[in-house]
Amino acid sequence: MRLLDGRPERLATIPYQAAGPGGGTQHVQLPVDRLYVDALPAGCRALIATGDLQGVAASPFGGAPGLLGIAFADYLTVWADGGLLPPPDEVGVLLTGDLYSAPAADVRGASGAVADVWLAFAAAGCRVVLGVAGNHDEVTKAQVAELGPDLALLDGDRRAYGGRTFAGVGGVIGDPGRPMRRTEKDFLTLVKKVAAAPTDVLLLHEGPAGTTPDQLGNAAVRGLLERRAPALTLCGHVHWDHPAARLGDGHVINVDARAVVLTAGATTGAPGPGRPSSGAAGH
Repeated sequence: MRLLDGRPERLATIPYQAAGPGGGTQHVQLPVDRLYVDALPAGCRALIATGDLQGVAASPFGGAPGLLGIAFADYLTVWADGGLLPPPDEVGVLLTGDLYSAPAADVRGASGAVADVWLAFAAAGCRVVLGVAGNHDEVTKAQVAELGPDLALLDGDRRAYGGRTFAGVGGVIGDPGRPMRRTEKDFLTLVKKVAAAPTDVLLLHEGPAGTTPDQLGNAAVRGLLERRAPALTLCGHVHWDHPAARLGDGHVINVDARAVVLTAGATTGAPGPGRPSSGAAGH
C-alpha cells in the first residue's frame, strides 16, 4: 500500500463545533480529502483514515448533535448515495484516536467514552474498522471486539485483513501513571515490536515528525521508523496543514482533525476506482 501522490483532493467538508483555544465553542469544518495508493485490501474500494474528531456535529439524518465521529459515520451512506464514495460495505475505516468531545464542545482536552463511535461505523456497514486509542479515549479492546469480527482496537498488535497487514500502538509518550501514556522507552519498544515485520499500515496516535518544520511530531519515533518504514504510517495528535510526508521508504499521513480517503490508482494522476475524471483541485 504505497502512496502514489501526496497532494490531497478535497471531496467534502463536515461542519462541526469544537472547543476554542481561549474557551467557549467555535464553528469549524472537517476536511475530507482523497489520496491515492497503489493497492487496497481485498474487498475494499476505499479506506478512510481519520482521527482527533474532538467535536460535536449533527447527523445528516437530523437529530441533536452528538460526537463528530458518529455523524461522520452517518455521512458515509449519504456520500455513497451521491456517488462520492463506494457503499460502506466496500469501505474500510482506520482510526488514529481521540474521538471524544465534551457534549457542549466547550472544554479542550476532555476525555470520555468513545465505543459509540466505533459502533456507528459498524452500524453503517463498514467492511472493516481498525484503530488505536488516543490519550483522551476511554475504550477497551473487549468493547470493540464485541461489535464484530472485523473490528479491532490495536495496541501492540498486528492484524491481517484482505491480504494487507496492519499494526498499531495507542496513546502517547508521557507519565505512565496517567491514562493512555507510556514512558518513551516503553512506547518505542512497542512500536519497534509491531513494526519489526513488513507492515502495510502502522496506526499510531502520537506519530513521527514530518519533513518540514511545521509537520510536528516525535523525532524519536521518526528515527526508529526510518530504519524500516511501513508503507504507510497513519497518526494524529498534532495538526499538519499538509497531511503527507516521506518516511524512509514509505510515507506518513497525519489525519489530525481531518479525514483522508485512500483510493487505489494504477499510476500517479491516473483514474482509479471511484476517481472522477476531473477531481477537485489539489491544495
